Amino acid sequence: MTKLLSLLVLSVLPVLPALGAQQMIHSEKSLYREVLVYEEAGERCMCFTRACRIGRQSCLVLNDPHRFALNYTRMMMAGTLFTGPAPQRLLIVGLGGGSIPTALREILPQAQIDVVEIDPAVTRVARRYFNFREDPKMKVFEVDGRVYVKRALRAGTKYDVVMLDAFDHEYIPEHLLTREFLTEVKSLLTPQGVLVANTFSSSRLYDHESTTYADVFGTYYNLKSANRVIIARPAGLPDDASMRTRAAEYEKVLRTFGVDAMSVLPMFTTRPDWDTGARVLTDQYSPANLLNR
Repeated sequence: MTKLLSLLVLSVLPVLPALGAQQMIHSEKSLYREVLVYEEAGERCMCFTRACRIGRQSCLVLNDPHRFALNYTRMMMAGTLFTGPAPQRLLIVGLGGGSIPTALREILPQAQIDVVEIDPAVTRVARRYFNFREDPKMKVFEVDGRVYVKRALRAGTKYDVVMLDAFDHEYIPEHLLTREFLTEVKSLLTPQGVLVANTFSSSRLYDHESTTYADVFGTYYNLKSANRVIIARPAGLPDDASMRTRAAEYEKVLRTFGVDAMSVLPMFTTRPDWDTGARVLTDQYSPANLLNR
């Protein structure tokens, strides 16, 4: 009888989430994916999969919204600011939660920042849950990234920085990886312009992607943490002294975003760690999602 009563009591007790467990606070299906927002351990993250711990697109530190939560955002900011003159016009392909354009707006208040995001649901979620705000000099264009690049080329638009951040851990827009696309991006850049691309640090795609960037840009910087960030310039890479000078200039402001400028510098390497004979990805040959396994 005692055992039966115990079971009855347990059956009516509420089931509480474990301390520190993920809490989903938003979910919506778009034309492209399911967009999810989770909170856990003081962070709010946007994900495109329910396995959020391995597929975080963007995260906000709730008690310190300035601070970057993900390593790749720190590497992308360093690549943007250390490798060329202070940019006046930037293009960002892929919004996520908007942490990078939001930070750039604060660091570069006079710059024109154009953000391309194909999924209106991502834009809505970034505004509602991640403090993303547009202004007269920072606009979101809801269109495919390659379509936007082609239109910008026809209009004669030039950018000091192009940032590619449109991939997630499960899917790659294959048309944004090819030699033809990267050549179009290269043509968008000013003479001292910089391409900064967030991509994968490991997969069978790695060799092919690496040789494709090398085919278009020649030598480039390869920064690796959990993600990989590629930094390339049409005019060639800056010397070490210039990089250190720019890192020192931005050291104080980057510290407010949780970026230790001087500790990022040693991550910049040009040493190939891929099969340099791998086939270049083209519009006719780009099996990226088959290789990303």
